[in-house]
Amino acid sequence: MTGPATTGALERRIGELLRARTVATQAFFDAEADGLARCCHLMAERFARGGRLVALGHSPTARSDARHVAVEFVHPVIVGKRALPAIGLAAEGGEVGLQLAALAEADDIVIGFGLDSADAAGSVAALRRARELGCLTIAFADAGAEWEFKPPHADPFIGQELVETLYHVLWELVHVFFEHRGLLSGREAGAVHDTGESSFLYPFLSEGEHDLDAVVADVRASVLMKSAEVGALREQTLSENRDIIAAAGTRIRSALDAGGRLLALGNGGSATDAMDLVADLRAAPQGWPSRSAIDLTEDSSILTAIANDIGVAEIFQRQVIAHGREGDVVVALSTSGNSFNVIEALAEARGRRIVTIALVGYDGGRIASERLADHVIVTRSQHIPRIQEAQASAYHVLRELIELAGDPA
Repeated sequence: MTGPATTGALERRIGELLRARTVATQAFFDAEADGLARCCHLMAERFARGGRLVALGHSPTARSDARHVAVEFVHPVIVGKRALPAIGLAAEGGEVGLQLAALAEADDIVIGFGLDSADAAGSVAALRRARELGCLTIAFADAGAEWEFKPPHADPFIGQELVETLYHVLWELVHVFFEHRGLLSGREAGAVHDTGESSFLYPFLSEGEHDLDAVVADVRASVLMKSAEVGALREQTLSENRDIIAAAGTRIRSALDAGGRLLALGNGGSATDAMDLVADLRAAPQGWPSRSAIDLTEDSSILTAIANDIGVAEIFQRQVIAHGREGDVVVALSTSGNSFNVIEALAEARGRRIVTIALVGYDGGRIASERLADHVIVTRSQHIPRIQEAQASAYHVLRELIELAGDPA
């Protein structure tokens, strides 16, 4: 009988998973680019009329996407973007359909996640009622939404990654139409187009005011450009860090088999990625065994108590003190690699002989340069949405390797 999968086998599997993602990304965005551009226009009209984005996520995984899309619209991370009203509705607030019925207004945009799951009937019905009310509705499965973008892959992780890139693109490109006021009902046309400090995001856009079809064509081209960018960045992340990811997967599996737990943390969009990783460990959609994991971003009462009484820098470090034990694993996500509260948590974990794994962007920041984690996976980009998308691929691959690391080769 053979032993657990070898490092070479794990690294080969990473290559296979990368190739599947490359093919799926190109096929999905080639097919949906025009629809995404036109959906951006309709979303901009809703926001211009005072509408909000309302995201639904009834399951733990769908909840992470609902929270993620909401934070992107409310707290833009790119210079020149305006804050737009958005809210995520998840099961901890009660039945999602009832929450939506109480909040939805005719000019809102309702986007539903996880609507293809067996327990999503209530959310699907709520989405359809929102459409009847007059809301613009978006889904990623057959759910009766006005706009349905269905990922062309059976792997639930790949499907979720495509959806994350899609809603990042919607968020980035809806702003283009705000600069063409004449194309939004209820707004007056401006003399020229000016993207301001965010103009580097839209190389296809010229300065003059255009008709709708011309702007849609420009936005469509930008959708394809962004999908190509994430494809290249995903390849860098999974190829350049292949040995690190394989080693981290083996290390996590050994810790979990010995009775350890995984603690995940991050800020903002990275907090929702920590949320997603923990959901995938506890109840993977593939039916893998449930693994012990704690989301240190989950409890708002703990987070706000520590932030108020001690400081934001300690919101994760104090929880590592409370939960962390020798033999556990901390997984930290940071697009910059410099988040002080993440660094504090990693230092606390290392002092307690806890294995540390960090997923970071840019050049890796302090976490990489000062070797503040045992395993550091660097996504080499300065564009936060693309970093988060590539990191999602990395931790999804890592989740699969956790299972393979204990399987016979």
